[in-house]
Amino acid sequence: MLFKNVLLGVFFCFSVLGCSGQKCDLKPAITIWHWMTDRDATFQELAEKYETLTGVKVSFELYAPSDAYSQKIRAAAQGINLPDVFGILGEKRDFASFIKAGHILELTSYMEANNNNWKNNFFPKALAVNEFAPGNSYGINPGIFGVPIDIMTIQMVYNKKLFSQLGLNPNRPPKTIKEFLEIGAKIQAAGMQGLVSGWGEVWMIDCIANNYAFNIMGKDKVLATIKGQVPYTDPDWITVLSIFKQMKESGIFAQGLVTMINKSAEQLFANEKAVFAFNGSWCVNVYKGMNPGLEYGAMLPPQASEKYPMAIWGGAGSSFMVNARSKNKEEAVKFLVWLTGQDQQAYLAQATNNLPANKNSLSKIPDILAQFSRGMDYATHPNIWGVSEFSPVIEALDRGIQSIIIGEKTPEAVAIEVQKIKEREMAKKKAR
Repeated sequence: MLFKNVLLGVFFCFSVLGCSGQKCDLKPAITIWHWMTDRDATFQELAEKYETLTGVKVSFELYAPSDAYSQKIRAAAQGINLPDVFGILGEKRDFASFIKAGHILELTSYMEANNNNWKNNFFPKALAVNEFAPGNSYGINPGIFGVPIDIMTIQMVYNKKLFSQLGLNPNRPPKTIKEFLEIGAKIQAAGMQGLVSGWGEVWMIDCIANNYAFNIMGKDKVLATIKGQVPYTDPDWITVLSIFKQMKESGIFAQGLVTMINKSAEQLFANEKAVFAFNGSWCVNVYKGMNPGLEYGAMLPPQASEKYPMAIWGGAGSSFMVNARSKNKEEAVKFLVWLTGQDQQAYLAQATNNLPANKNSLSKIPDILAQFSRGMDYATHPNIWGVSEFSPVIEALDRGIQSIIIGEKTPEAVAIEVQKIKEREMAKKKAR
């Protein structure tokens, strides 16, 4: 026991002497939780590079799939045990709830320092996903609360080889709904499959329904509907729902579309079993892994009206937030500034085939990604509208579209059902 005490005393003396005459400068370690399996190896490489440059250790911890990650984040928030940096997978209202609970550091002052130097690097629509505007319906003070790591747009893609087999110009995809529907007959005659997508996952149906709602009635009327000022039985909404009936009748849809998960749809398109797919820019990396030689192009969903421009979902694909309670929050911000710099963003894009959030990095990305990036001019997203539809209403609309596609219900019948649920939810909210 005496010998052990002597050793401990010697160790203590060396520890004290090692810091005597100078302050022990121990660099902080930053912990980041994420769910992005396709980016984990690249994140680790960048973390090692940052530690070499600064001495600050960054630990990226992967938790997947996304459902498991979301559960972990919620549990950590409840236990006030979030890491230095994390992301939120959810709707804008979920984002707002984390801010109200004091979990997220506001980044506006950092973004706007040095003449908006950091802020100006990003696509404005990517930054908007992480921003709360004045007068937002969530009760959050205006400001920026997250950092976009990459961007995404959700568009259509088409197989150029199959286009040629159908007698179509592989460099001229259809621009109007009329041109698009006319291809359905050619697809059926050739015994091919048309449009594939993960429409068994209803959020993707919601996405394309929003696209056509914006195109047919314009943003203001769509938002007025969400606010309860325009009913879903309005003739413009009937027109939106009728688009899906027309597509079904034209033969443009692949078999089993309404029960298809997106991974199955991606496999079908990558293996050249389908002419079209409705998917996000993340598909570039997916298709590359499945079929590196696939020849395809990106296109906007064909417009149904010339009155308003076609809109697509787009903006920040993945974002990171800084824990407001972290003792390392200043170092965490410095790392995120570095991670979203031009060179690091270009490397992330090249290594993972995801669109960079830094607009100055686009010159170094593959052509197919550049095609998706041009869709940012048409991008919108529910997370930047400032209002949110009731979840039961969204589900009723999307399930209703599935029913239209399989021929169970008419557009008119679906509109009546959705409006009833809307009125029910508005009454419940008013009664609270």
